[in-house]
Amino acid sequence: QVQLVESGGGSVQAGGSLKLSCTGSGFTFVYSRYCMRWFRQAPGKEREEVAVVDGDGGTHYTDSVRGRFTISKDNAKKTLYLEMNSLKPEDSGIYYCSVCGSWLGGQGTQVTVSS
Repeated sequence: QVQLVESGGGSVQAGGSLKLSCTGSGFTFVYSRYCMRWFRQAPGKEREEVAVVDGDGGTHYTDSVRGRFTISKDNAKKTLYLEMNSLKPEDSGIYYCSVCGSWLGGQGTQVTVSS
C-alpha cells in the first residue's frame, strides 16, 4: 500500500515562496511511471487538484496556479515536489499529494498566506 508523507508547508506573506515535498513508499511499480498530483483543501472550499505530473513527465496545472507553481519528481528519491512562488492568500489550505485517480494522501501540510 502506498504511503505518502507531505512536508514543507508554513506561513508566509503574499508574494512569498514555499517548496513542498512528498516522499512515498510502498509503490507496486517503478515510481517513475506513476502519475502523481498535489491537491489542496481549504476551509469552506471544495477539494481542488492543483498540479499533476504524469508518468511521461508531462505537467498540468489548474488555471489559478499556472505560471506560479511548478510540480516535479525525483524518481530516485521517490519524492514529489511543488514549488510555489508569488503566493496569494487564496492559496492557503492543507496540501496533499496522491497518486492520480486517488484522493488518498498523507497527513497533509498546512500552507498559510497572509495579505
